[in-house]
Amino acid sequence: MPIDIKIDTRIAKIEVLEQDGSLYKVKIDNRVYDLDIEKVAKGAYSVIYGGKSINMEMIEGITPNHYEVNTISNYYEIEVIDAAKRYQSKSKSSIHSEDNIISTPMPGKIVKILVQEGDMVAKGDTLVIVSAMKMESEYKSPKDGIVHKIFVKEGAPVQGHQSLIEITNY
Repeated sequence: MPIDIKIDTRIAKIEVLEQDGSLYKVKIDNRVYDLDIEKVAKGAYSVIYGGKSINMEMIEGITPNHYEVNTISNYYEIEVIDAAKRYQSKSKSSIHSEDNIISTPMPGKIVKILVQEGDMVAKGDTLVIVSAMKMESEYKSPKDGIVHKIFVKEGAPVQGHQSLIEITNY
């Protein structure tokens, strides 16, 4: 499944077509590349393309899905535009404010639930992490409140638009 990557001001569609160990066949926009990618240290990679070696450093940004990528000669600001963000930008929201229910816009799997029923939460607190299309998305509280009901369990599959958590006022 392709993902969108924003590189500075350009958006590229990237899809891993095949993988065998460190060998990857990657489609970027409409062009296919054969790459040999090795992780050499945390955040450091060696990429071989066309017989040339490129050393790359990838640093997590200050916000989720943002990275700084450095090579010897270039610096890039990268944003992974995950499916949830793309969906949310096309729809009103994955949070139904009228009934305070947080739901997922697509099928996936519950990776981690970070709250319990009765917990007080602040606006922006991460409540649950869902894996969808090989990416993890954090679902945050839309307001200050109390976790009234948790509708899912860790490790469970979820359907698109399935209710995850209900937040009520204090």
